Amino acid sequence: MAGQSVLTPQSEDFPKWYQDVVAKAEMADNGPVRGTMVIRPYGYSIWERMQSEIDTRIKRAGAQNAYFPLFIPESYLSKEAAHVEGFSPELAVVTHAGGEELAEPIVVRPTSETVIGEFMAKWIQSYRDLPLLLNQWANVVRWELRPRLFLRSSEFLWQEGHTAHADAADASAYAMKIHLEVYNDFLEKVLAVPTYLGIKPPSERFAGATNTMTCEGMMRDGKALQMATSHELGQNFARAFDIYFQNEEGQAALCFTTSWGSSTRLVGGLIMAHGDDHGLVLPPHIAPIQAVVIAVRDAEDVNAACASLIATLGRADVRSSLDRGRGSFGRRVTDWEIKGVPVRIEVGPRDLAQGLVSIVRRDTGEKLAVPLNDVDTTVVSLLETMQEEMFVGARAFRDSRTRDVTTLEEAVEAAESGFARLAWDLVGEKGEARLKTEALTVRCLQRADGSIPADEREEGLIAIIAKSY
Repeated sequence: MAGQSVLTPQSEDFPKWYQDVVAKAEMADNGPVRGTMVIRPYGYSIWERMQSEIDTRIKRAGAQNAYFPLFIPESYLSKEAAHVEGFSPELAVVTHAGGEELAEPIVVRPTSETVIGEFMAKWIQSYRDLPLLLNQWANVVRWELRPRLFLRSSEFLWQEGHTAHADAADASAYAMKIHLEVYNDFLEKVLAVPTYLGIKPPSERFAGATNTMTCEGMMRDGKALQMATSHELGQNFARAFDIYFQNEEGQAALCFTTSWGSSTRLVGGLIMAHGDDHGLVLPPHIAPIQAVVIAVRDAEDVNAACASLIATLGRADVRSSLDRGRGSFGRRVTDWEIKGVPVRIEVGPRDLAQGLVSIVRRDTGEKLAVPLNDVDTTVVSLLETMQEEMFVGARAFRDSRTRDVTTLEEAVEAAESGFARLAWDLVGEKGEARLKTEALTVRCLQRADGSIPADEREEGLIAIIAKSY
């Protein structure tokens, strides 16, 4: 890599490295109210690409986007006991508005099961109205005591899907469809992040759910990050909000509902899954800028070649940018490395005299001398190669930090630096309590072949144990 890193090394202080990257890559700043964040244009451009990719997959799965209010009557949350109990410590509540005390306090949306349930009950009359498949892109508020930009903030952005179905099997199948065809597909093909797929143990389920599926990614420090979740809610919310439908026999029946979501936490996961001591390392499919063209020297022929290359890359559908920064060449290179742009194209007078430019890979630092006429085809091919190799590398790293163990104490030791895989029947309630004394949790339960089980009572399940964010 060119230049000297201006970041705290990961091995020295990983949390400080993360903060350095968020700041120096111009991703986000802390907001004026503790726990809030200001997402800067570069960070938001990454989130916009995430939105676009996830939204395309959600629509392909048949769900439609809608929008529901930010303010929810407090009485709505109280209708589902486990739900209100689970969220009470995180709620922000409005008691005054318009200069007067409100007759009923209003909760600032922590999630929308309750308000959407209210309207599902209004809109669903017959089995012909089912399944009702909704999604919304919104902000939510969960009062966070230990905030960290993108990972945990009091206000964050997300998508939350909510669906209603005629029977449990259809609801379960749809939640699985979202988990595999939306979340896992996006994480692997776009973010190049491999995850362990499974269900949460009962102690870690979403409040009010009968089953929670999760995608657990491994960060570069060996800790787990919950990347996305899908919940089967059974009839709990349907019962609380009277979401009935008339079935084909003409009888009233309760719906089965699901909810599922991913958030700006994905941006934090992207940083920590691929970043190195020089900053972000963005997989090409998610990078807002896939290639940056930099003039080594401010000369007329060099500048003309740079402008021509930008036009050529644009015609090849490569998202490119012309470096217009100030300062030394080395300083500008360092700035682009921190931002994680996959490909850097350096145009200098000496190479230009030979009809060449230098192309540098951000992930490996490999430098190639490429003829000017071949830049577009070389870059297009290189971006696809990098995307695949980043996923393979991340999977190899995850696997190298995952240990199969046979006792709880071995799991505690292994999870200090990665993930431990232990038979679920060797954990139990006492085991989970022991793990918590070491700041460890069961991240998910999966079958021995890595597939997602129906519930935690299946025989032969494996518990994935780790420290987490």
